[in-house]
This record gives sequence, structure tokens and C-alpha cells, in this order.
Amino acid sequence: MAAADMPGRSGLSTAVRYGIVAAFLVFMIVPLVATALFSVSVRWDRTLWPEGYTLDWWIKVTSKRAFRTVFCNSLAVSVATVAASLLLVAPAAYLVHSRLPRFKPVMEILAVLPFGFPAVVLALGLLRLYAGIGFPLFGTTVLLVAAYVVVTLPFMYRPTMNALEAIDIRVLSEAAQSLGAGDLRIFLTVIVPNIRHGLVNGSLLVFSAAFAEFALANLLVGTRFKTFPIYLVEFTRFDARQASALALISFVCAWAISLVLLSRSGGKRRRARPGATPKPNHPHEG
Repeated sequence: MAAADMPGRSGLSTAVRYGIVAAFLVFMIVPLVATALFSVSVRWDRTLWPEGYTLDWWIKVTSKRAFRTVFCNSLAVSVATVAASLLLVAPAAYLVHSRLPRFKPVMEILAVLPFGFPAVVLALGLLRLYAGIGFPLFGTTVLLVAAYVVVTLPFMYRPTMNALEAIDIRVLSEAAQSLGAGDLRIFLTVIVPNIRHGLVNGSLLVFSAAFAEFALANLLVGTRFKTFPIYLVEFTRFDARQASALALISFVCAWAISLVLLSRSGGKRRRARPGATPKPNHPHEG
């Protein structure tokens, strides 16, 4: 009797699984599709579907000089954040992993602290600190980049540390030292090439997070240096269709970065399959 019930139960559990997946896809995709339709609709407030379609809203919003300015501003700030994160986080992770392993638990805690402090709290703390002492960085993009580096610390630290843990640093360092390489050269020419996939993944995550960050930019620099999220929020107050187009542009940027990350992780899994062991980059003589 129990054996006879197994096919029915198996079919029911399969249907439940497919139902959960379908509900999740609907929950995630329907808002995106609605935003896309609204951004190309002539009018959509009296019928179930838009009464007509047009690209006028896309043309209007992308042809504005302000759009190009804020887009370039966000690109510049995001690239600067990535560069600062690489210069600060990568060497720190290497030193902790190779020379100061007893401080690793401390770094792990520091790396997740930004998740426990909302961006608004960080921004208000920075404003109170620098406003009180009259520091020249107050209200500048330098302060904004510094705040972004703090907020995006987990996105750079974790991929970098994972990459460091995947290689044998001691063997690589000893091989390089036997060829006369110093500590700085070992890090730049031996360690960095072997953890480049972690650095690239971390850079993409940091770029994506910095590009879409609103609270810090709005509170620290505001209209003095408008970024793409600030521009998007301003549009929602007077033209929702153009704001929908801007939201789709932001989504496409995030989607493209996600595709790059997925393609890279897929490539690493294929290279790591049995019988295809990757070889580490060793220093060359001379």
C-alpha cells in the first residue's frame, strides 16, 4: 500500500517544487516587465494593457545632458571605489592570510560589520564627525568614495580571501624568494596573478554596489555631485515613465555585471573538472 502511494507522493512533491519556482519567477519578473511596459507606454491608467507604445520617454531621458553627466559621475565614483578597494583590501587580506593569521577572526568580523550598519547611519556619523571639525573633505567626492569603500568592504574582502585560501601561498612565496624576489615583487608578480579571479569578482561586486548606492550619495554630497540613483529618484517626482526608463538602465547594468560573474564562475568550474587541474602562476627566472 505504501509502495503504491509513492508515485503519487513523488508527483505531488514535484508539482509543489515547480509551483514554488513558478511563484518565485512570477514574483521577480512581473514587476520588471511592468516597469519595462510602463517605460514605453503612451498611456496606461484606464486599461489592463498600455493603450499604445512609444520610445519617446527613452529618447527624452537619454538625450538630456544631465543624464550623461550623472551617468559619468556614477561611473567615475564607482571606478574610484574599485581602485581604492583594490589598493586597500587586497594587500590587507594578503597580509592577514600569510603573515598575521591570528588577526583573521578580527578581519572577518570587520568585513561583515557594514551589513549591520545601514548606509544612513554611516552617512550621519560621517556628517557629524567632519562637520564638527571643519575637515576639508566634508561634502566632497573623496569622502563619498571613502564611505563607499567601507560599505562595499565585504564584497571585495570575501572574494579576495577565498582566492587566497585556494592557493598555496607558502610554496609560491618560497619559490619566488629562492629566485631573489622581495616581498613587494612577490605580491605583485606572483600572488596577484594567482588571485586575479577573486579580485575581478570583487571589483565587479563593488562597482555594482557603488553604482546603485543612493543613501550615502544623497546625504554626503547631494546635489553638489549628482549620481545616477539621485537623478532617478528626482525623476520619480514628476515623470514616472522616464523614471522607469532610468530604472531599466540601472537594471541592465546590474544584469550585465551578474552575467559576467556567472560566466566567470562557470568557466572556473569547467577548468576545475577532474583531469583538468589548473597550474598556478610561478615566477620566471630572470
